[in-house]
Amino acid sequence: MPTTAAKRRNNPQAEHDRVPAVPAGRVLISDLLQVLEQYLDPEEVKGVYQAYLFGAQAHDGQLRRSGEAYIYHPLSVAAILADMRLDSRSISAAILHDVIEDTPTGREQLAKEFGGDIARLVDGVSKIDQIEFESQEHAEAENFRKMLLAMAQDIRVILIKLADRIHNMRTLDPLKADKRKRIARQTLDIFAPIANRLGMYTWTQELEDLSLKHLYPKRYDAIRKELSKRRGNRRKIIEKTRNKIAEEVEQAGIEATVVGREKNIYSVYRKMQERRVPLMEMGDIFAIRIIVGPVDDCYRVLGLIHNLYKPVPGKFKDYIAIPKANGYQSLHTLLFGTFGQSIEVQIRTAEMHRVAETGVASHWRYKSKSDDAPPQNSSHRWLVDLIETQQGAGNPSEFLEHLKTDLFPDEIYVFTPKGDIKKLPKGASALDFAYAVHSDVGNHCIGARINNEPIPLHHVLGNGDHVEVQTARSTMPTPLWLHYVVTGKARAEIRNYLKTQQHGDAVKLGRQLLDQALRSVGLTTRLKTSQKIELLKRLDREDWNELLADVGSGRRLPMVVARQLLPDTTIAPKRSRTQPLPIRGVEGMSVSYARCCRPIPGDRIAGLFSKGRGIVIHTTTCPNAAKQVKTLENWISVEWSDEVKGEFAADIRLEVLNRRGVLAQLAALVAEEESNINSVAVNARDNRNSTIRFTIEVTDRQHLARIIRRLRARRSVIRVFRARG
Repeated sequence: MPTTAAKRRNNPQAEHDRVPAVPAGRVLISDLLQVLEQYLDPEEVKGVYQAYLFGAQAHDGQLRRSGEAYIYHPLSVAAILADMRLDSRSISAAILHDVIEDTPTGREQLAKEFGGDIARLVDGVSKIDQIEFESQEHAEAENFRKMLLAMAQDIRVILIKLADRIHNMRTLDPLKADKRKRIARQTLDIFAPIANRLGMYTWTQELEDLSLKHLYPKRYDAIRKELSKRRGNRRKIIEKTRNKIAEEVEQAGIEATVVGREKNIYSVYRKMQERRVPLMEMGDIFAIRIIVGPVDDCYRVLGLIHNLYKPVPGKFKDYIAIPKANGYQSLHTLLFGTFGQSIEVQIRTAEMHRVAETGVASHWRYKSKSDDAPPQNSSHRWLVDLIETQQGAGNPSEFLEHLKTDLFPDEIYVFTPKGDIKKLPKGASALDFAYAVHSDVGNHCIGARINNEPIPLHHVLGNGDHVEVQTARSTMPTPLWLHYVVTGKARAEIRNYLKTQQHGDAVKLGRQLLDQALRSVGLTTRLKTSQKIELLKRLDREDWNELLADVGSGRRLPMVVARQLLPDTTIAPKRSRTQPLPIRGVEGMSVSYARCCRPIPGDRIAGLFSKGRGIVIHTTTCPNAAKQVKTLENWISVEWSDEVKGEFAADIRLEVLNRRGVLAQLAALVAEEESNINSVAVNARDNRNSTIRFTIEVTDRQHLARIIRRLRARRSVIRVFRARG
């Protein structure tokens, strides 16, 4: 066996065609080992089996939603990777990929049992479940961020994750409809584009089709049925065209494989959406692929088929001379085929075909046992740029926005003045190009020249444009620039600059406002270090400039911050009016009372800073206030003054019998208790009962309690209580 395996590794491409695929349906460990024995050494196969025994024990008793034992899922994931002939560590990590997330097993234990490489792969695939996040979006963003960081270090992380997602999509039916759609949408937005950027078109197409099936089952089924019907009608046409091309190529002495293929369902659906045409009018659903030997034969075959069939103008693309970012290479041309039917033809070498089908996995190189560095490939260099771009993402929404932008598949190619090629997404502007050159060039860009013609920053670039950026040190990014760019890198750099600038301005303003507030409460503006440290602790901040920025941006009131330095016994500053303030702790600030809970003296209260209203007083039991618990920095501890005077609004609700003069009697009783009625609302529930809502003026809770007791004593009153909200 070792000798055979060694021979196979010397000719991996030839062996790839002979490796049997893992059977469809439930995957057994024996099925997986049978495939692995075709290209791995016995010791490596033994290591995979040990991983299986560990995983089976860890997942013992766990079931999937379908009722199937959980271990069959990681075995299926490993089988998907085995079909691509990945190394033994990847296969072992695939079998163990859920043990950290779904079992008590930790990374340290995995590293002890199977080595640091496998433990690192499993950890990279695992979600961050130990941290409480503010929202589902935040959790999703952080998990993607973790995965991408691990992916940049070792591309095998994303290969395992994609295989995991493929099997999950294949077995999505037992889940509820809303969860199926959520997972399918995430797959279509994130995972399928990642597979595409890695050049793994086989996986991309399967993920796209399965996503469409669960998102729009009726549309999916309609396209599938129509393609099946067309397949029978056009089989003869495609076969006749294929035979004619094969015959012409053979006569020219070129060795080639000519096959007919059908576009996947999602690709057809997307073209229908882009072109806004019904399926019946779609012509280029079927295609022909020609696989040749050397690169020169690609162009020779192109000339031959253009002599056979007329090409459609403007529909030729040379991805051999200018490959896609994921390494994809091929010649694409659209022909007027037999009976006037348009047929797409792809021409590529066998190596190009291998790259097109399996992407980054096609570049896999087996390592010696002493080599601990993970194999890498140039096709995922975009990851490094993506990670750098995301460092400055201020929130989860920005992060996911940048991620989805950078996964945008359509590209254009423009040239620098030196003749270098820059790949940009379709719709990119001159400003996007400037940031693609360098962030400093982008920040100081004032315009550009295309083919020696001056153009503005927002000008959209086209394929083949020669672009020269013009800069000036006095130019700086503005918020308007965000409307000019489409690339994640450009948007992140502009936002980072604006945030830095705004932060500096906010710190400067916050320092001025806080100094003014300190003087108003009789404190010196030169605070001691110990005072600053104590203040930061009270307000849950780590940096003094951060606190000043909060004040300058309006997130904290300067007077609230300043009063944190006053001792509890400190007397408030002198006021011009003799009447005491009702609330202690907000001297010098604007105070209002929440209408939702209408606090009155005697209630337990808290103050909430509201932009434009100052401090709004709520009761501690107010439901609306409970919704604001996430903004703890906006709350201030307050209490009623001992000398509080005045009238306060309170709402009471009564259920009464429908009797003549009952409203007048109740109003008279309220007046007897030296209270005014500000508003009345009457709602007749039925012929016997009515509901009355009074807004009355009271001095405190005791005053309100007396009024409620007197009202409750009336025979016409069924029940009475204080209304809130």
